[in-house]
Amino acid sequence: MINSYKDLTVWQKSYTLTTVIYEVTRSFPKEEIYGLTSQIRRAAVSIPSNIAEGHTRGHRAEFIQFLNIAFASGAELETQLLLAKDLRYLSENDYARLDLLLTEVMKMLNSLLAKLKSNP
Repeated sequence: MINSYKDLTVWQKSYTLTTVIYEVTRSFPKEEIYGLTSQIRRAAVSIPSNIAEGHTRGHRAEFIQFLNIAFASGAELETQLLLAKDLRYLSENDYARLDLLLTEVMKMLNSLLAKLKSNP
C-alpha cells in the first residue's frame, strides 16, 4: 500500500542517487561551485522533489506532469554527469556508479509513467 511518496521505490532510489551526487561532487573544483556542481546537484534534487510534489497533489494528471519533469531532470543530469566525467571531475568508477543509479531511476520513472497513462 502506498501511503506516502516515501513508499515509492522510485522516490527512494532517486533520493539515494541525490545523496551520492552530493558526496561525489564535494571533490569537484571549487571554481565549479556555482557552475557544474550547482547544476548537477539541482538536477539531482529535482528528481525526488518532483516525484514527491506530484504524488502529494493527489491527481493523476498532475502526478504524470511532475513525473515528466522528474524524467527531464534525469536527462539533464545524465548530460551533466557525462560532461563532469569528460572534464575529469568524476572518476570512471564514480561515473559508472552514478550512471547505473540514474539509469535505474529513469527506467522506473518511464515504467511508472507508462502504467499511469495506460490505466485511467
